[in-house]
Parts: sequence; C-alpha cells; structure tokens
Amino acid sequence: MPGPLHGVRVVELTSVVLGPWACQILADMGADVIKIEPPAGDSNRQLGASRHPGMAALYLTCNRNKRSVVLDVKQAAGRDALLDLVRTADVFVHNNRPQVMSKLGLDYAALQPVNPMLIYCGSYGYARKGPYGAKGALDDSIQSIAGIAMLNEMVLGEPRYLPTIVADKTTAITVVYGVLAALFSRERTGHGQELEVPMFETMVSYVMAEHLWGMTFEPPLGPPGYVRLMSVHRRPYRTRDGYVAILPYMNAHWDTFCEVTGHPELKDDPRFRTMGDRTRNIDDTYAETARIMATRSTQEWLDLFASTSVPINRVNSLADLADDPHLLETGFWKTVEHPTEGRLRTTAFPVNFSATPADETRRHAPRLGEHTRELLAELGYAEERIESMLASGAAAGASD
Repeated sequence: MPGPLHGVRVVELTSVVLGPWACQILADMGADVIKIEPPAGDSNRQLGASRHPGMAALYLTCNRNKRSVVLDVKQAAGRDALLDLVRTADVFVHNNRPQVMSKLGLDYAALQPVNPMLIYCGSYGYARKGPYGAKGALDDSIQSIAGIAMLNEMVLGEPRYLPTIVADKTTAITVVYGVLAALFSRERTGHGQELEVPMFETMVSYVMAEHLWGMTFEPPLGPPGYVRLMSVHRRPYRTRDGYVAILPYMNAHWDTFCEVTGHPELKDDPRFRTMGDRTRNIDDTYAETARIMATRSTQEWLDLFASTSVPINRVNSLADLADDPHLLETGFWKTVEHPTEGRLRTTAFPVNFSATPADETRRHAPRLGEHTRELLAELGYAEERIESMLASGAAAGASD
C-alpha cells in the first residue's frame, strides 16, 4: 500500500537541512520529491563523514526518497525547465530569501500563473513584511534572536546554543504541517496558495508556548520563563554508578515516588504537597529528589519503578541509541544498501499509519544530477534539447 501522499509531486529548491529535511518527510509519506540543485550541488553534500565526495552523512540523512535534477536557473534554459517541472507539481518549496527568488523570477507572482493550483511554500529567516525581512539567517542566529540561547544564560549564567539545529528542524516540521494543511484546503476549495514559514516567528511561537508565563497577562503578572525549567537543578540525577532521569511531576507520581523510595514523610511536607507547591519550591524539589537518587544504582531505580507509572529512564548517549532495546524491538533502525555508498544506517519514519504506511527506503539518496536526464525526458524534452542543455551547463547529469 503506498503512503498517504502517493500521487503528490513536490519540487524543492532547498539546501542544508531545513528545506531538505522537510521535503524528506513529505517524500517518506509517499510524495514524488524532485530536488533541484545548482551545478555545485546542495552544500550539505560536503558535511560529515563520507565514502565518496558529495555524499556526506548530513546529506544522506536528509535526502532519501528523492530524485536529483541539476539546473542552473540563472540560465534561461535552466529556468524554463524548472517552470516546466512546476507545471507538473502540487507543491513547490524553497528556503531562499524572498528577494533572491524575486530576482530569479521564481517568486509566487511568477509561478502562480504557470500553475494556479500550486502550493508555493517559502521558508527563510524572517517574515518579509517586517524590518528583518531581507536578513539572512542560520540556526545559530535564530537560536540567538528567538531567546533560546539566553535560556541557558538564565540557568547557567551564560548564553549557549543548544547542540542540535533546533530552529532548522522545528521550522522544517512547521513547513510540513503548513503544506499538508494547504493541500487539504486545496481539496476543499480548488485553489492553490502561497505559504510563508519564517524561522524567527516559528521559534518565538515554539519557545513562548511555555515561557510566556507571567507575560501572558496584560499587565504582566510576573516575568517570562517557566520556573520549573529555569532551575539550575533540572538535570539527570546522579546515581551510585551513573545517571537516571525521573520526573515525579503529577501528584499521583509524587506520592508513588515517596512510597517507593521509602520517604512517605515527604508527602506531608508543605513544600511538596501539591504540584503547585512543588513548582513554587522547585529547587528544593529537585534537590531532595537528587539526594534520594544518589543512594542506589541506576538499574536498581529502574527495577524499583518498573511497575509504576512514574516516568523514569536511563540516560542514553547518542551512541547508546543504536543499541537501545526498545528501538531495536520496534525496528526503528533500518539498514539499507546504497548503490554507491554501500551499507547505511537510517531511521524509521516516526508515524505509524495503519492503512497507508510510510516507506523510508523507496529510493536511495540520489547522486548529484542522478535523475536529470530521466526527468527532462519525462517532460517530453527531445534528446537533442537535453544534450544542448547539458553542453551549455543549463543542466547537468550525474558523473559516472
């Protein structure tokens, strides 16, 4: 059974992670994703470990289930070919600044007449109508301006970036749900539309969902910042031989925690009686939990709480995830044979559809320009025209 987006065609003009990962999610759900690359290729082809040039780890993890076409859209023949692909598409996604797309003649005003049913999605740093609208952006710059780096300053005393590209990936997911909603709207109305998914606004919405806090009210009833998350004591707890993560947050969880650990007296401590009390005294709550967790080994705590509903986990390293028993049992890790890159490890699609399952291994991540000839031929281009485009540099195929 094909995936839920089978029959949907996506043309992507994206690079690095935000756009490629968003479009890979659509591809995993069955969409036919055509990746348009410049002659030099997507820059993430060079990022990470690799067996061959242009096929680095970060590229491979963000570009499966796609076809690669190399077009120089600054040349008329290359741009014309892109427009012909857009005529066949349901969705067009780019992550260039809107000023760049206008200069290339590839903004919504140019593509909408070519395909009035098109869902046109642009994702970039800032909403174009604001004063930052012409600025470029990368994950670090958005983590800074959206308040994420300063969250660490509030806890640790200095601003720090999260060691993951949270702005790119969160915005990518926002692109996906925006595109899906627009496709659903088109089914209802028969009309395409333009979507703008700015990173800054996406991440402020993301951060302030919990951190607006006292500023939710006008006038404010207090400062921003969810107090439980701002505690310097919020971290995995040290055990006798390692670490454990436990969160007796709800009232029932706290009562169970006190009984299992042998400290029933803490249930009647006025600092900890209710979830509100524990939140107001969060440093004491964390400190008391830490004191108790230090008295046994990690496995002892896991065994003691195994039959309860209290959230508790061991603390995995990135390398540990490859052998996590739950992920192994559910088949999360996939091993695939790539025709040029050999055996690769990849992840399963995280959503389980009962009737229209996703397929993470329908196509391998393509070599640069691997499908240029194939897709130009699908457009009905004669062999002579294709050869002329290849000779002029308006298009390029994969090098053997």
